[in-house]
Parts: sequence; structure tokens; C-alpha cells
Amino acid sequence: MRTRVPLWAGWLVAAVIAALCFPLLPDDSLQAKIYVNTVGLSAVTAMIVGIARNRPEHRGAWLLFAVGVLTFVSGDITYDVTELRLGEYPYPYWADLLYLSAYPLLWASLYRLGRGHGERDRGGIIDAAVISTGIGLIFWVTVVGPTLADAGSPLLDRFVTIGYPLADVLLTTAVARMLTRPENRTPSLRLMSLGAILMLSCDLIYTTMSSTTEYTGGFVDSGFLMAYACWGAAALHPSMRQRPDTSFTAGQIGRGRLALLMIFTLIAPGLLFLQGATDPAAIAWKSLGIGAVVLFLLVVFRMWGLVQQVKTQASRLGDLAMHDALTGLANRRAFEEELSAAVAAGAPTVLLLDLNGFKAVNDRYGHAVGDQLLAVIARRIAAEVPPGSIAARMGGDEFAVLLPSVSAPAEDLAVQLRSAIHRPVHAGGQDLLVGASIGIAGATGAAAGDPVETLRRADVAMYAAKADGGRHRAYAADLDDAAGEEARLGADLRAALDRGEFHLVYQPIVELPEGRVTAVESLLRWEHPERGFVSPAAFIPVAERNGTIVELGEWVLRTACRQYAEWWRQGVAPERIGVNVSARQLADPAFPGVVAAVLADTGIHPARLVVEVTETAVFGGGVAVRAVRELSDMGVSIALDDFGTGHSSLGLLQTLPVRVLKVDRSFVENVTMAGRHAVIATSLIQVANGLGLVAVAEGVETAEQAAELYRLGYRRAQGYHFGRPAPAQMSSSSTATVVTSPGDSDSAVRIARFTGST
Repeated sequence: MRTRVPLWAGWLVAAVIAALCFPLLPDDSLQAKIYVNTVGLSAVTAMIVGIARNRPEHRGAWLLFAVGVLTFVSGDITYDVTELRLGEYPYPYWADLLYLSAYPLLWASLYRLGRGHGERDRGGIIDAAVISTGIGLIFWVTVVGPTLADAGSPLLDRFVTIGYPLADVLLTTAVARMLTRPENRTPSLRLMSLGAILMLSCDLIYTTMSSTTEYTGGFVDSGFLMAYACWGAAALHPSMRQRPDTSFTAGQIGRGRLALLMIFTLIAPGLLFLQGATDPAAIAWKSLGIGAVVLFLLVVFRMWGLVQQVKTQASRLGDLAMHDALTGLANRRAFEEELSAAVAAGAPTVLLLDLNGFKAVNDRYGHAVGDQLLAVIARRIAAEVPPGSIAARMGGDEFAVLLPSVSAPAEDLAVQLRSAIHRPVHAGGQDLLVGASIGIAGATGAAAGDPVETLRRADVAMYAAKADGGRHRAYAADLDDAAGEEARLGADLRAALDRGEFHLVYQPIVELPEGRVTAVESLLRWEHPERGFVSPAAFIPVAERNGTIVELGEWVLRTACRQYAEWWRQGVAPERIGVNVSARQLADPAFPGVVAAVLADTGIHPARLVVEVTETAVFGGGVAVRAVRELSDMGVSIALDDFGTGHSSLGLLQTLPVRVLKVDRSFVENVTMAGRHAVIATSLIQVANGLGLVAVAEGVETAEQAAELYRLGYRRAQGYHFGRPAPAQMSSSSTATVVTSPGDSDSAVRIARFTGST
């Protein structure tokens, strides 16, 4: 496949070849003059084409430069025509006016193109001044000084003669300024700068050689033509469309710039040695002395600027090291330092905050939305803290507030903070809700003078608040006892798994009105050798927090499926078996694979398994919802447990592949009472029927409740009235007779127990 050469590259190669071939033409011939002017006009044409083709945002500056180059080329044409017509070129003449008029146009254009978008770079300005002063000193010693001292030349001649080097110095300031801004290092502006450097270098050689009557053109004129080539290519290059909008980092002096500045700083002593070696009597002491002093002062100013910049950057780095980049609040390091100082000076109070529901937002909407949420919450916290207090982000979704005194109204502030945080936050196009658990601790008692202990106590209180459902708690000694008990319970959980202390019990789910057992729910029980029976309400939250629930949940799943497979071989298995799955399990990306492996190992068809999840576990979306969908695609039925008590029940029914709704016992216990008590139970069965779902009423404890639920439309029920959770011994009967006649004196539902136990 043939590679297409970019227009700018093709032009640059052709123009540079033409410039290098110029010395092959007869010197000062008509052909040479036509050749030079053709290259110059071609460069102007290339610039106009580039401007029209690329449509730069700073079009005026580029057009101004093209006009400047055209003015310069017009000077060449005028010079050549005059010389051909008169046989010689009178000096000064109209061509000189055109040449000198071109320089301000080129300077204005280069200045506008090179000024950049970043903050003002004083160091770069001084660097440009050093370069311009060095160039100016060369011109002054070689041309300007001797020209002004030549009283025998006409005044106009002298003014025009010194006008050229002064114009070069003027142009040098713009070029040097362009080169000292890092953001101007685009291909287009590099080509523009290279062309200007070629022109200035050739001007310097031309002026120096002309003053000694040794100038013969040749490759010096080739340099002027290569400048035209670079300018045309700069306009044709696509990078000229938009000036880089980068933030400027001041004071970055690389080796190249340092070497360049050193060279120009040494120009004054270099000229002194050169003049001393060639003609000691003609040393321009005054000019060299003034130039040396100016360069010295510029270097001093540059060094002073660097010192100030280092101080400023050190201050900024110190500030960054003590502040959180996302929220702008103090970070953990700053907070701990302030806490240490406050504890040494008095008895401060610490409020430690942890957001409730933030992980769900991160999982569902991504970290970018999570960061927006944190920034908004941080601003709200900062707005609530009283003067003299410090708000900090400790990391993740954890914040802290330092009050200077234990007498400060910490409890009132905690209420205000929770209220402010709980307001909806609009982020990522969503209205998001999060809460906060807040722990409060003062540097008193054993914590007096100890910032680490104060922070630990606040942390203990915060976790106690989280366990209470997301409130605020002040530290008390009994919280340490509770924290210690949790740690011991967590250790016992690990040992119980290894020793096989856990077992499963099964509770039937029956069909109304026949009473046929259609499914069983497997429930976890723990008999500790010393503690005795440990309630799931006590150990399940601990297992959730320390991560043991993942391994424990897999054991429950595997044990329940093995038992179901055994019942199936005996011919006494119900239609389905249910297993409860925690939020921590659903958050594990490997969980669907674990379920698939267990089903394959036990030989159970996926349709026989019901995975029961709570609304809270899947509310946040993300990994949990993906896991539920993978299980459903596998053929596993999904039951939404404790339905009606979670975050957004109806919304979940639209997003999750739910098959079973387990109506929470709180809506069942008063179902037989007249009035509003039965309204929710009635509404939920209507929702289930309307969506084609199976509704299971939980917590049925009386025959009256069973009869009323059947009347409302429920066809599945579960509760102590039908059978308590019991070990895996199934009776030979799995059906029952249901009597719902109003004339039945007991008004009871009599069922042959699934387990044969009471």
C-alpha cells in the first residue's frame, strides 16, 4: 500500500532542495533573481493555502505573518528590479523601506502566536531578554557602534544601516519568547521558530560580512530561502490549527536552555577577547561594559526568580501534602497532626464519619460519579463545622471533624451533619442518596493527651453507630467490650468452620389451601461447645464484616444441595430448595461460578435451586446485580427476601429477574386486623400477580393468618404455623389437609408437618 506524503512535508522537502540548489546558479544573474523571488512568492502562497486549509483559531496572527513575509519578498523584488533598471542599487532606497516595514509585522505575528495560554512566565521573559541582549551586543559592537561613529556618512544612511540590526534584535525578542514557552513546542511553531532563527542568523552573517565588504551571497542566501521553506511548511502543518491550551509550568530549565543561556551570557567577554586579539586599540569598552552589566543583572534577576519559585513550589507541595486532592479538605496526615496539637493543648472532640451506601453508588455508577458525590459531601461537611474546627477526608468515604473542645456541641453537630449528608446529591445525571454513621469521642480520661487513643475511640463509636443502622454514637466503655466480643466471635467463627460446628435446618414453604410442601428454605444454625446456641442475628453480621460469610455461604450452599440430592434419590424431595445469599457473597465476582460448580457436583438441576437475596444486597447494582442475572441465565430462580422493607422494592422488580417475592412478616402479623393493617399485604399480592410472580407470605404463626392470606389471594406461605425449622429428617407425608370453613370452630389450618416435628 502506497503511503501518501503529507502536503507540508512535500513542500518542505521541495523548498529546501530548491534553497540548497541556489548557489549553483550564476551569482547576481537574472536567473538567480527570478529563482529567489519565485521561492519567496511560493512560500507566501503556501502560507495562504495553509491558512485557508487548516483554518486556525488565531487566523489574524497567521495572516499578519504572511503579510510580513510578502512585504519582505516585495523588498527582494524591488531591490532586484532597481538593480536591473539602474545597473546598481542606490542605498538607501524603497526596498529598504519594505524590508524594515516587514520586521514589525513579523514581530507582532510571532508575539501573538507565541504568548501562549498559561500563566505569565517571568523566567521565560528574562531568558528571552538574555538572548536578545547578547544578539544586540554583537550587532552593536560590529555594526551599530561603528556606524554611529562614522560622521562621514549621511545621517539617513546611518539610520537605515543601524535599522536592520535593531530590527533583528526586535525580532529576536519574539523568537526567544516563543522558544522559552514549553507549550509552544508544536511542529508548526517549531518550524516557524526555525525559519526565524535561520533568517536572524543569515542577517547577522550578512551584516557582519557587509561591514567588512566580504559578503558574496551563496549559501547565506540559501539560508534565507530555507527560512521561507520553513514558514510555508509551518502554515501547511495541521498543528497550526489550534494553539496548545496547556497549563504552563514555570521555571523548568533543561540542559539545552541552560547551555544556551550560558553561551549568550559569555558573549560580552567573548567579544572582549576577540577585539583584544584583533585590534586592542579598537575595543568598545563602554558598549561591552554596559552589555556585561545588563547580562549580569538579568542573570541575578533570573536566579532570584528561581529562588522565589522554589519557595513557592515548596509551599505548594507542602499544601498538597496536607490536603486531599479530590475534596480540598485536610487529609489524614494533616488531621492527625492537628489532633496531636489539640490534644497537647486541651481536650478536643473528634467526630468520625463513614458514608452509608457509598459503595453501592460506586459499584452501580462508577468511580467518576462516586468522586463527584464525595466532593459534594465534603463541601456540605465543611459548611456545617463551626469556626476554628477542622474537617478532613481520612480516605475512601471516611471523613473526620476536629472540635477544639470537649464542651463543643458534638451531638448537635452530628445531627446537623447527618441531615446535610442525607440530602439528595445530583451527580452523573442521577439524584443519589447516602447516609452517614458518626462516632464521637473526646480526649478525656484514659484518652487525655493521647491522640491515637482518641481517634481509636471515635472509630469504635462509629462502627457501633453503623451497627445501629447508621446513626451517631458517643464513645462509652461498653463499646470496647462489644468490639472485643465481636473480635472473639469472629475468631470463633473461623474455628467453628474448621471444627464443623455449623449445621442446617429446613423450614417448609406450603401451598394454600391444600398444604402441600412445595419448597424448603435452608437456614444456618451454630451450636458452640461453650457458648451453646448462637443466634444467626448475632454471628451473621460479624461474618459479613470480617469476610467469613463468603466461605460460610459456600458451605451452606454445598450442604443444602447435597441434602436435596439425597432427598431426590429417596423420592421425598420437594419441588425446590432455597438458600439465603448475603450481600458480601453477591459482591464476589466468582460467586456465579461457585453456584455452577456446586450444581454440577451434586447433580441438581438449576431450576430446583432458589437463591434468596435481600433488597439491600442488590440495591446498589453493580457486581451484585450482574451476579443475580448470571444466576437467572443459568436457570436458578431468584427470590427477593423480606420484600417491602428495603430501599426501592418496585424499582428492583423492573431491573432484576425475580421469580419469587417473600413478603416480610411485618406485613403478615396484623393481616387479620380490620382496616389499614391488611392494605399492604393486599397490595403486594396484587403486584405479584400483576407481574406474574410467586408471592410467599413469611412469618405465618396462626390459622387465622393463613385463612386470611388465602382469602386475599396468597397461594404460598411459610411460618411456625406450618413447621418450625428442623433438621433434615423428612416424614413420608408431604401434604396436608386445610380446613378454611368459617364453621370450623378452631378456624385452623391443620397440616402434617414436613419434618414430623412440632
